[in-house]
Amino acid sequence: MKQVMNTSKKKKYDQQRIAVLRLEMDYELAVLFEAIQENDNKKKDMSKRRLEKIREELLKMKAM
Repeated sequence: MKQVMNTSKKKKYDQQRIAVLRLEMDYELAVLFEAIQENDNKKKDMSKRRLEKIREELLKMKAM
């Protein structure tokens, strides 16, 4: 029974983390869009790196 509860809690945590990652991704896409409009290469590169990290974490979460 305890194992079932732990699995349930982990699944709930994973779902919440995926939701947070999606919000972070939306925000970072908005930052990237702004950087493109401003033609700010440094800001674009930082945003792309953050998006890549978010993407990697989402892929890991979905694979579990």
